[in-house]
Amino acid sequence: MADKFSTSKDAEAIAIEALVFVASDPELLPRFLALTGIEASAIREAAREPGFLAGVLQFILAHEPTLMQFSESSGIPPANIGAALRRLPLGDDNHQSSI
Repeated sequence: MADKFSTSKDAEAIAIEALVFVASDPELLPRFLALTGIEASAIREAAREPGFLAGVLQFILAHEPTLMQFSESSGIPPANIGAALRRLPLGDDNHQSSI
């Protein structure tokens, strides 16, 4: 059985699920916006930028209670969330960008 993060598209889907999780939480969203400096109205546009989705997973992974809440709500084991991060643009030091 393939892992849910076996491709960059799968990793992207996990990151989008994480973004929805953050955006729907009245405590997490303001913290995410403050840390990133992004306006709530600009999230959709920012999500198209290389590295944004990796940043969402980094935000989730940086706070263990948030990681555990997301893991429980999504059914994705915490280790898989970290692995998904490494599959995304700018989610790993070794990632090659097209910039």
